[in-house]
Amino acid sequence: MTRHSGSSRLALVALLAAALTGCVAAAPKKDLTRFVAAQPRSVLVIPVVNNSVDLTAGDYFLSTVPIPLAERGYYVFPVNLVKRLLEDDGLADAALVHQAAPDRLGNLFGADAVLYIVIQKWDAKWVLVSTTVTVEFEYTLRDAKTGTVIWEDKETMRYSSDAGGGGLLGAIVNAAVAKAAPNYMPLAQQANARALAYPGPGFPAGPYRPEYRKDYGSGAGAQ
Repeated sequence: MTRHSGSSRLALVALLAAALTGCVAAAPKKDLTRFVAAQPRSVLVIPVVNNSVDLTAGDYFLSTVPIPLAERGYYVFPVNLVKRLLEDDGLADAALVHQAAPDRLGNLFGADAVLYIVIQKWDAKWVLVSTTVTVEFEYTLRDAKTGTVIWEDKETMRYSSDAGGGGLLGAIVNAAVAKAAPNYMPLAQQANARALAYPGPGFPAGPYRPEYRKDYGSGAGAQ
């Protein structure tokens, strides 16, 4: 091996190490002072406003939200029951629900906080021999009593088809499959997991987890 090739390899290793370090960098911590002051124990997840062109995106995405919230230690009202009761109360459209006063929504269910989610992207685009599947969500949590925003986040996740060892023909086939039947759910689940990751953008542990009130020192801004 020549000195030049050895130096090139070392430089490549250094670049890869730097890239990997950037990939695993922790998300910036948020000021959760208002969240901690509100002390929510239960979260009402209301129907999702869907700004994408896929009419089914709202219901599909809504089904991915309760589990990660419950796993953080909060009581989550059953989303299908919530949707039905809101319809009975004259709030059949998600946009109308989002316009309703948080205290009205909270009083209907006895909830401490209301989670509003807007889908901005839920699409699959085919460019040349690759299809890129993209989801983008905006999350806002409001205190059900005061309407104050106590937490918010925005997440974008993407997946691009590739050749997978099949060459140009394999790339075309993979892209066609991804375009015909894009699998949004794993991306939606990843977005929720990232949004709730703590410390970082997400919630401190709720009252149904053993570390409740013990992890506030990680940037939550509470005693």
